Amino acid sequence: MSTRETIGLMAFSVGIGYDSHRFAEGRRLILGGVEIPHEKGLSGHSDADVLTHAVIDAILGAAGLGDIGEVFPDTDPAWEGADSIGLLSTVLGMLRGPILNLDATLICEQPKLGPHRPAMVSKLSEVTGTRVSVKATTNEQMGWIGRGEGIACMAVAAVDLD
Repeated sequence: MSTRETIGLMAFSVGIGYDSHRFAEGRRLILGGVEIPHEKGLSGHSDADVLTHAVIDAILGAAGLGDIGEVFPDTDPAWEGADSIGLLSTVLGMLRGPILNLDATLICEQPKLGPHRPAMVSKLSEVTGTRVSVKATTNEQMGWIGRGEGIACMAVAAVDLD
């Protein structure tokens, strides 16, 4: 038994993830594995689920396993059109311990995401088996996000190292 176990301490690590994608005609808008009604989707090699991609990067960072581009390179045709929830499931299989917490913030002007947050939280919680928080904010009409050109997301994950 280690000293940490003797005194009841937990070994965990925290990772930060970020992703952004431009809007594109003729694509579905998928966020956190949930299809959101909108006239445009996001451009990307996979389904361009910016929320799930940021979560994946946060988890990989916390576990010291690189980043999403290393694990699922966009130069590999195997990942073209991939379901990001499936990619997340693959990453979960790489972990030694459980995820303790996930927190994410989506940044966009449109669409309004408030009504869809419960479904995103539910989907990500179901897949990861942990408490998930998803928030949404605007960029106050500043920059490329403020002009409605796309969506960005930041995420933080805490992973148990045991």
